[in-house]
Amino acid sequence: MFSHRIGLLVPSSNTTMETELPIILHRVSRRTGHSFTLHSSRMRMTTVTSEELAATDDEVERAAFELSDAEVDVIAYAFLIAIMSQGPGVHRGIERRLAEVAEYHQAGGVVSSAGALIAGLHHLGAKKTAIVTPYPKPLTAKVAGYIEAEGIEVQDAISLEVDDNLAVGKLDPAGLKGVAMSLDIRDVDVVVLSACVQMPSLHVIPEVQAALGVPVITAATATAWQMLERLGRPAVAADTGALFLAP
Repeated sequence: MFSHRIGLLVPSSNTTMETELPIILHRVSRRTGHSFTLHSSRMRMTTVTSEELAATDDEVERAAFELSDAEVDVIAYAFLIAIMSQGPGVHRGIERRLAEVAEYHQAGGVVSSAGALIAGLHHLGAKKTAIVTPYPKPLTAKVAGYIEAEGIEVQDAISLEVDDNLAVGKLDPAGLKGVAMSLDIRDVDVVVLSACVQMPSLHVIPEVQAALGVPVITAATATAWQMLERLGRPAVAADTGALFLAP
């Protein structure tokens, strides 16, 4: 059995990633025998505004450095909109910068939810997608533009118009099925049910995927999948979406 320490960088108001990620890793552990522990560091952010998103960028290096003291095997920067709001391709430079700042050469390095979502879409061969976000429409447009700059067309995007990050974490995931059913998914290869690691979605992925008849992923499942990939561990888990092989 292999045991891994997972490092997580999240905004201070995030309540979902530290809920969904352990569930995903527990599912993987049950199927593979590999075990995982989760270790977090936080950056102050309560409202999804340009000013607060920019401020977290100043804190993220401190947070990554703190995680390195735990000698984690991989670090995930789980704050998708803070990266995507800065413009196309930014995740690559941020991941490299944080890996250097951490001063501990993790086996899996640093991944970001922004980069993981892009990697997951490419892994599934997506040429066209449709997305759901909790963000105001201008930020959703930035997410769509970021994805399209990576060569994947965003055919449709729904914004739930919630800018209070704690309120995003309190959204009822049961409502996502109805939201997803209103997406235009003609010729769409993959649906991103939650393009935000704070919007709860894990437990409704199987139901939404069955209803739509299209592969479904989320920012959270993509992040977990890429961390496992970097560690050389299989992403095998039931009811976790298209990136995870069903046992």
